Amino acid sequence: MEQLTIREAVTRRELKDFIFLPEQVHAREPEWLHPIYADEKLLFDKKRNKSYRYADTIMLLAYRGKRCVGRVMGIVNRRYNEIHGVDDGRFCFMECYNERIVYTALMNAVEAWLREQGMKRIIGPLGFSDKDPQGFQVEGFKLPQVMTSATNSPYMALFTEKGGFRKKVDLVNYVGKFPDVFPEVYERVLERVNGQGEYKIVEFGSIRELRPHITGILEVMNQSFSEIYGFVPLNDGEKMEFANRYLPVLDPKFVKIVMAGGRIVAFAIGIPDLSEGIRAVRGRLFPLGFLKVMRASKRSKKLLMMLGGVCPEYRGKGLDVLMGVKILKSGIEHGMEQLDSHLVLEDNARMRSEYERVGCEVVKRFRIYEKDL
Repeated sequence: MEQLTIREAVTRRELKDFIFLPEQVHAREPEWLHPIYADEKLLFDKKRNKSYRYADTIMLLAYRGKRCVGRVMGIVNRRYNEIHGVDDGRFCFMECYNERIVYTALMNAVEAWLREQGMKRIIGPLGFSDKDPQGFQVEGFKLPQVMTSATNSPYMALFTEKGGFRKKVDLVNYVGKFPDVFPEVYERVLERVNGQGEYKIVEFGSIRELRPHITGILEVMNQSFSEIYGFVPLNDGEKMEFANRYLPVLDPKFVKIVMAGGRIVAFAIGIPDLSEGIRAVRGRLFPLGFLKVMRASKRSKKLLMMLGGVCPEYRGKGLDVLMGVKILKSGIEHGMEQLDSHLVLEDNARMRSEYERVGCEVVKRFRIYEKDL
C-alpha cells in the first residue's frame, strides 16, 4: 500500500479534488445525494465567499500516491468566538473512504492546526454557520437523503467517537404526512390571532413579489436565531449573498411572512424537495441541469421546511401557528403529500411539539461532537 500523505489544498487541482472527492467515495451508492456544485465552488472560493473575512481556515487532503482518499476543513470562526467568549475551533466537510487511518491522519492534522491558532476545543462537523451542513448522521440511514442535511456514511460517526469525541448536541429530522384535518388547538389560535387585527400575513405569487422582502426576512433571522447553537449573524453583504444563493430555488407559494407595525416580525420558508432532480444531474446545474432540477421540483410531493423565525418580542402570540397553517394549506392545494422538518435541535421542545402535533415522527438524527484540545 502506498504511503499516506496529508497536504493543504492550495492549487486549482487540489481544490477540485477537495470538491469532488465525496462523489468518488460514494460512487457505488445510487441513493447518495450530490451537492450542488455551483454552491460548492462559491462556498470554497475565498474571494467570493464573505465568510472568509471573519474566519481563518485550512483545507487538508489525504493522498495515497496521486489518489485523493480524504479531506477535511478546519475553521476558526473569529466572529462567533468573540460573540460567545470561547476559543472553539471547528472541523467540517470531512470525507474519506472506510479507512480509519485516513480519518485519524486528517483529524490529527486539523487538531494540530487549531492548537496553533490558540483554540482550546474542537467542535464539528460544523461549517461557517448553521446554514452549512452540520453534524454526522447517526440514525435513519435507510431513508432517502435530502439536500438540507449531511450525507455521510455510518462509519464517519464511529471513527469520530473512537477518536475521543463526545456528543455536543443532537439535531432531529421529523417526517410525516400532510394532515387532512388541522388540530383543534390550531383553529383556536388562528381565530384569536385573526381577531386581533394587529398582524397581517403576506403570501407571494412570484419571486418578483418576494424579492423586496428578502432583506427584512434575513434581519428577522438574525434576531430570532441568536440563541441557536452555531448561528452567526449575517451582515448586509452576506444577506444579499444568501438571498442570491437561494432565491432561484425558492417556490414563493411556500414563503409566508407576518407584518406588524409596518415591518416583518416573522417568516417561514419551505421548498419542494429537489433531491430527485439533483441526483439526476449529479449536482451539475449547468448548462441544462437547472431545468431538470426545476422540473423535478414541480413534480415533488415532499415539502422541506428550510427556515422559520419569530422576533423575540412577538413569540408566544401564535404567529408560528399562523404561518404553519398557511404553509400546510398551500402544500395541500398544490398536491404535497409529505412534510420534512429539516433539522430541529433536540432541546427545542416548542418546535418539536408542533411537528408532533401534526403527526410527524423523528426519522433521522444528526450529531455534532466536541473534544478538548
